[in-house]
Amino acid sequence: MGVSGSGKTTIALGLQNELGWPYQEGDHLHPSHNVEKMAAGTPLTDEDRWPWLERCREWMENCATRHSGAILTCSALKRIYRDQLRASGLNPVFVYLYSTQDALSQRMEKRKGHYMPATLLPSQLQTLEPPQQDELSIAIDAAASPSQIIATVIHKLSTL
Repeated sequence: MGVSGSGKTTIALGLQNELGWPYQEGDHLHPSHNVEKMAAGTPLTDEDRWPWLERCREWMENCATRHSGAILTCSALKRIYRDQLRASGLNPVFVYLYSTQDALSQRMEKRKGHYMPATLLPSQLQTLEPPQQDELSIAIDAAASPSQIIATVIHKLSTL
């Protein structure tokens, strides 16, 4: 979890490679009107996010019924969004990737082919509610190398 540009996809693919768990890019679960809105530079509202979060949770539930681990990229910016992902008895571990606004902006400016413009980063940072102590989460500075982050996540998962 984390704002756009924090490295969610890179870390998720690395974890999938190491753990062999199913992976779902959460951006692919957005309804088309959400994608159109973001591509136009309009921040999503809570109302826009509910159907997307429902799809994300359903995907995780399907993995859980197969007794499989699962890796889902999802911004999960607010606690109420994470609560929605925890509904139905799920208890996911949120890997929270954080960084500075400058570093995130630089990453977003460099990437190609993504519908999320860098102009939406300030609204995401304003919306962000980092996980609290009572939430099952692992907070990691996204400035570390992907291999360091992946190794840290795997180590911390093994101690939960």
